[in-house]
Amino acid sequence: MTVHLTSYTPDVPNTVTVTVDGMDLLPTETVGKELSTKLTLPEHSEKLTVRLVVKDGSKGGNYSYEDEKTADVCEGETPTPPPAEPTPTEPTPSEPTPTEPTQTEPAPSETPGAETPEPSDTPSGEPSESAPAVPVPSGSTPPLAETGSSSATPVIGGAALAVLLAGGGILWAVRKRRTTQA
Repeated sequence: MTVHLTSYTPDVPNTVTVTVDGMDLLPTETVGKELSTKLTLPEHSEKLTVRLVVKDGSKGGNYSYEDEKTADVCEGETPTPPPAEPTPTEPTPSEPTPTEPTQTEPAPSETPGAETPEPSDTPSGEPSESAPAVPVPSGSTPPLAETGSSSATPVIGGAALAVLLAGGGILWAVRKRRTTQA
């Protein structure tokens, strides 16, 4: 399971928590501008309920997010029953996953001239040695916000310019008419 959060306000206490059937998989962790970590689900013989809670610490908390998904049992595996008592694990720093640059327009910066912060070592849950990662389908995640322009932007701009020029022409004609009548 992968958790990838980006574009959060870095100077406020943003938090993220991941639980599996009520038990912490990623205990509440403070997040700066971004977080990218891979978590390993415990072995299971029944479906698991995975819950993600992200709290945006900025004023209004507009980008807080909660979601709950079900992780099916992987086919071809015979999971062992979970231990009677969970063993606590120490969080270890993880390396951020490098991404390849894409050929898209760069996103506008909220603060012009601000430097991009260096990636930090972010603690993450230590993966279990005996449990392989179980992929969780992300088909029902909400789409990203559509910001920027569309193909209709030049048409709208042209229509606005035409209205502005027509209004200026009418104003000029009315003033010229008044000056000739006076």
